[in-house]
Amino acid sequence: MDERPAYRTMREFGEDERPRERLLRHGPELLADAELIAIVLGSGMPGENVLDFARRILDDAGGLPGLQRADAAALHRTRGLGPAKAAQVAAAIELGRRVGRVAPEERPALSAPEQVHTLLGWRTHGKPTEELYVLPLDMKSRLLGANPPRPIAGGVNAVGVRPAEVFREAIVLQAASVILAHNHPSGDPRPSPADVATTKELIAAGKLLEIDVLDHVVLGQGSFVSLRRDGLATFAR
Repeated sequence: MDERPAYRTMREFGEDERPRERLLRHGPELLADAELIAIVLGSGMPGENVLDFARRILDDAGGLPGLQRADAAALHRTRGLGPAKAAQVAAAIELGRRVGRVAPEERPALSAPEQVHTLLGWRTHGKPTEELYVLPLDMKSRLLGANPPRPIAGGVNAVGVRPAEVFREAIVLQAASVILAHNHPSGDPRPSPADVATTKELIAAGKLLEIDVLDHVVLGQGSFVSLRRDGLATFAR
């Protein structure tokens, strides 16, 4: 007698049973290995939903250690894994390897405005428009996310952004704090009244989100001003 569970399509799964929805609701750390692989695969094959497909791939490979050793050609030989899906799995495995090779010291520490200026000053030199950088930090004030950081574009005279946009990446990365930085195309780093007012608004927004704003560094031509150091706003810590 065949005791295998009856085949179910993913549409028959409850919302909290589907890997993608579970990841978005609970985070990736709570998902099983097969659920994470199912998200990479995206779809199953006739008679086998993507979750069962992922479980079979894991079983055939001998678990995650075996899957890590398999190259794209070996994955392609797995039943149901065409070249596109084999490449997706191989790429995901390689990304995992590369992340594992990133040492914490490769993430710069940003505990002083001089370090922010070293990180960003050359990137904003000569820019004709203002660019706002939101630098998400871990508990040891090390940079999280992209390095070099990506800016939020602004206008010629002012950076007008919504708090939701400012803190979006910090929320996703579960940052403990952020440092704000933006450039003045004029080369004069002295903060404007609008810079100070916007900074205070973002400090208040950060408190509601439980994300500390540690400083706002204004970058000029070879120089900078720290609003924290100059006492222009009341920052965390």
